[in-house]
Amino acid sequence: MVDTNISTITLPKSGPAVLACGAWLKNTICLTQGDKAYVSPLIGDLGSANAQQIFDKTVHYMCQTLNIHPEIVTHDLHPDFYSTQFACTFAKQNSIPTLAVQHHHAHIAAICAEHAVVHSVLGLALDGVGLGMDNTSWGGECLRVDGASFQRMGHLATLALPGGDRAAREPWRMAAAVLAKLNRSQEIMQRFANQPAAEMVSSMLLKGVNCPPTSSMGRLFDAAAGILGIDLIQTHEAQAAIRLQQLAEQHGQVDALTGGYQITQENILDFSPLLAALIAMHDENCDIAHAAALFHTTLAVGLVAWIKNLSYKLNMTQIVLGGGCFQNELLLKLMSERLISESLQILTARQMQPDDSAIALGQAWVAIQQ
Repeated sequence: MVDTNISTITLPKSGPAVLACGAWLKNTICLTQGDKAYVSPLIGDLGSANAQQIFDKTVHYMCQTLNIHPEIVTHDLHPDFYSTQFACTFAKQNSIPTLAVQHHHAHIAAICAEHAVVHSVLGLALDGVGLGMDNTSWGGECLRVDGASFQRMGHLATLALPGGDRAAREPWRMAAAVLAKLNRSQEIMQRFANQPAAEMVSSMLLKGVNCPPTSSMGRLFDAAAGILGIDLIQTHEAQAAIRLQQLAEQHGQVDALTGGYQITQENILDFSPLLAALIAMHDENCDIAHAAALFHTTLAVGLVAWIKNLSYKLNMTQIVLGGGCFQNELLLKLMSERLISESLQILTARQMQPDDSAIALGQAWVAIQQ
């Protein structure tokens, strides 16, 4: 059954009719005509045959109902996404060009589309995962976005993903990756003795086998949760991150950890000192809620210092905050207060959510500016 509740967003300029096929998680599609973008209701995650059928029917329904004949079709960089495969097939059948749009570029572009922004902005995209231009897993990105193009100005320090995608479902694996990064691999089996795969994960991290790197903020949240013993195995997306936020909100305001982050000359933001402090707090049986609050505040302080440095270097004062991690209202509040105090202007999602449900809109807006 197709949900017919279509949202309309007025774009700051007209362009060709675009079919944007969105992402894998929280999928929506977007059709444009002139200066109007029409966004479908949430289709959801495209992992099931049922969701894929709804996706197909939604495209057909919107094209027919809105009487739009796409002139270009856009999709995510990831070749294995159902939405990408559909886009390529649709384009071939209709003899129209395709455009691949990087995931985090689309996150920032979606907010620019909502705010009618056509000039360059500095975007901070924080989420769980998106394929990067270098074929690695991105998710903590500072981008200079100039309409149809972007530059990666900096990113979070990478962590290993032991077991690949499985690490996103098992925060203890991300905690193990932190121990390995801190040269404390010998502690993995002892700390996670109740996890049957602990020995294997320890060996994988030591050998660097099946441990692709990621700059994801979502996985950094998982690592913190794993270190503190919160939701070592997740049954649903962002479970551990939501629990961390709830604990931090229960505790209330704390000062950031002094020296809790480092910024390299290459504009890489590394929270290893903060993660090491969380390990010590766990071992000393400190209040977990206090540790969660410390984690949030230090993240906000580090991220703002990082953005501020880049904004001064680039002489850009408009900051766009996008990606699913900004559904964390505490992180958004802590950062917003500090960015405003630095005389920086913030743009955030309005009609759309900051998560992957906005990706299709962002893809469409990139294509129109192309």
